[in-house]
Amino acid sequence: MRMLMMGAALVMMTSVAMADDDDDAKGAQKLAMQGRDDYWHCLAREYSRDSHQGMSEQDFGRSVAGACPSERQYYRVALLDYLTTQYPDIDAGAHLATANRAVESAQKDIVTAFVKHRPPQK
Repeated sequence: MRMLMMGAALVMMTSVAMADDDDDAKGAQKLAMQGRDDYWHCLAREYSRDSHQGMSEQDFGRSVAGACPSERQYYRVALLDYLTTQYPDIDAGAHLATANRAVESAQKDIVTAFVKHRPPQK
């Protein structure tokens, strides 16, 4: 009887730990998505600034790369936390590289949209 109670307690503790892990993963995912959205909104504001009209693609790219530093860092850290929570056995350096690629991809997409939608040069 004692073994049965100990086994039941172990199952309950394992279930609680797994639920906590799920909650941690969902929380980390939510923060990563919020970080992504905040960064994208900041980049969109940067995209729509009148001061960028007439800029070359390279100049706009440099401007975007330096824009939104706090949002960019928050996104990178939140995504890194999410990846570490989801895939704890993968090297942290690989997660950091993935987070950096996500930031670079967002910047590239904004530059592509800028080039695609700017008025033709005279």
